[in-house]
Amino acid sequence: MKTRIDIDTKTFVRFWLVVIGFGLAILALYNARVALLILGISFFLAIALNSPVSRIIKVLPGKSRVGATAISYVMVIVLLGLIITLVIPPIVQQSARFVQSVPALVDGATSQYKGISNLINQYNLQPQVDQALNSIKESTASWASNVGQSVITGVGSFFAFVTGLILVLVLTFLMLIEGPMWMQRLWGLYGNQRKMQTHKRVVSRMYGVVNGYVTGQLTVSSIGALFAGLAVYILSLIFPDIPATLAFPAAAITFVLSLIPMFGATIGGVIITILLFFNAPLSALIYGIYFVVYQQIENNFISPHIQAKKIELSALAVLAAVTIGLYMFGVVGGIIAIPIAGSLRVLLDEYLKHQREERLESAPVKVVTAKK
Repeated sequence: MKTRIDIDTKTFVRFWLVVIGFGLAILALYNARVALLILGISFFLAIALNSPVSRIIKVLPGKSRVGATAISYVMVIVLLGLIITLVIPPIVQQSARFVQSVPALVDGATSQYKGISNLINQYNLQPQVDQALNSIKESTASWASNVGQSVITGVGSFFAFVTGLILVLVLTFLMLIEGPMWMQRLWGLYGNQRKMQTHKRVVSRMYGVVNGYVTGQLTVSSIGALFAGLAVYILSLIFPDIPATLAFPAAAITFVLSLIPMFGATIGGVIITILLFFNAPLSALIYGIYFVVYQQIENNFISPHIQAKKIELSALAVLAAVTIGLYMFGVVGGIIAIPIAGSLRVLLDEYLKHQREERLESAPVKVVTAKK
């Protein structure tokens, strides 16, 4: 049995126009992904800095939001400068020290292993070995001498990063200043006061979720940085080759990179392990063991419980949200998964509350008459 479906031309054209429109919208979003990422980062930073700005406004004599925003920016820039000052010089010094010690390590290795030397002499492999060792030494020296050239090669990428950073800072500054004004304009469009109050409550709760997530992530990063710096300091007492001042860069690296969920702390741990390896390989092994143990404690106990209290989600919901976001959208998904899950919970709660209120209002009222 054949079924014939008649579709008029108008419906056919509308269908394909909708399909083409969706395709063009997806293409436009893909081409504008960098700009959207910059806007998203700026919006996230504006929400994170709004609470400090609001507190500073209460203290300032003139109650100026522009002045409070400027003070917050100066504090952030000073903090970033302090972190860069603590992190970059030790990394450069340890790397240069390791590069300078490579030729001596090669010479020491060849002089210690006599069995290998006898094997080399037995099979007349000394010219090839000498050529390989000289090549390693020359490559190391060449790498050390070409560091400046490599930096010059990356100037273009650096300026692109600086341009994006400036755009993020300017957009965040403008969002902090003009945000309340735009919100007042938005609420002014409402004609129904009851609906406006409901939406205000929802937006306020969602803002609290995002702000709580930022506060929680800062707390988790601070705890990780404290323990990382303490671990490196203890290792400096055990191994004389490790400078005690390396504890400050370790704490700063851990704090900054731990702000990125899932992968950030791992990257920071790898960097610190490499820095320790440059001084004492055994200390790097010990720190690696400590880091693995601490990450298990942080990922399963510290982070879920802190985030659960800040965004009103259970530990299971936090872990599930991060897992889904990570496997669906990668690192960015892992970063935004928790505040999105908290915001969805707020919307679900408000929807269920609205449905209960409607059912109570529409329920028939039973009139009970007293029997005589």
